[in-house]
Amino acid sequence: MPEVTLSAGTIEYEDTAHRDTAHRDTVHRDTALGDAAVAAGGARDRPTLVLLHGLTMDSSVWHEVVADLGPGFRCVRPTLPLGAHRLPMRDGADLTLRGMALLVGEFLEALDLRDVTLVLNDWGGAQILLSEGRPEVVARVGRLVLTACEAFDNYPPGLPGRLVTAACRAPATVRLMMEGLRFRALRRAPGGWGWMSRRPVPGAMMDAWFTPARVDPLVRRDLAAYVLSVPDRATLLRYADGMRTFGRPVLVVWAKEDRLMPRADGARLAALFPDARLVELDDTYTLIPIDQPHRLAELLRDFTGG
Repeated sequence: MPEVTLSAGTIEYEDTAHRDTAHRDTVHRDTALGDAAVAAGGARDRPTLVLLHGLTMDSSVWHEVVADLGPGFRCVRPTLPLGAHRLPMRDGADLTLRGMALLVGEFLEALDLRDVTLVLNDWGGAQILLSEGRPEVVARVGRLVLTACEAFDNYPPGLPGRLVTAACRAPATVRLMMEGLRFRALRRAPGGWGWMSRRPVPGAMMDAWFTPARVDPLVRRDLAAYVLSVPDRATLLRYADGMRTFGRPVLVVWAKEDRLMPRADGARLAALFPDARLVELDDTYTLIPIDQPHRLAELLRDFTGG
């Protein structure tokens, strides 16, 4: 898996541009049409999507969406240090909510990504990049998609957010929480992961999400540093108000039945930006990429003109 070193530490990511380049190289070696295929692939002007995940998850939450979008899109998926990362961050790294938002901007700069469609699900922290980031970094974001994510003062969201915050106050408790998530009954329990998606997340996917924080105390340290950094309500609302200056297109995709992200927040977000559209979906909770991947891919395709 590719890696990039940022101020907080080394971030792993997935990039379909790497996969497609490898495929074109194989075509180049194995067929007489190779040169034409490589030239066509290099010249293709594809929308670039940067897809971000939530707390104690990694980039695999987007797997079905990326597969549905296909080769017409470059999809870049970092695994942020939100508790499912395998590489601990540097000691003393800025893993506050604001620091994590600015880290997303560093990621865009490090990969020299421009005119990106920034797509958030569950975690809403990258929104803060719009109000706190340097103008030349924010200029790299050509479009924004907010998919059933934290917003305004809903950090971390709902009952599960309060439980995670309470657990992170003591190292032994957060370890106990991660150990408990080895069991299906707790993964689907009401008030926890059972409220994240209508359909069960595949067991192997959740194993990959929860194992780093279960086995590595430094990953648990990073998780707690982020969770316990959420500022007061007034600061959160100031961050949100500062996003009004983002004048490029915004798509807000919300779940009508969401138990963590209030339905009213979707409409509030759409009203916050000068060029925004709201789409509400049935038969899904917060993890729309899990519950409705094909519908979400369709919306992304339409929104980006891809």
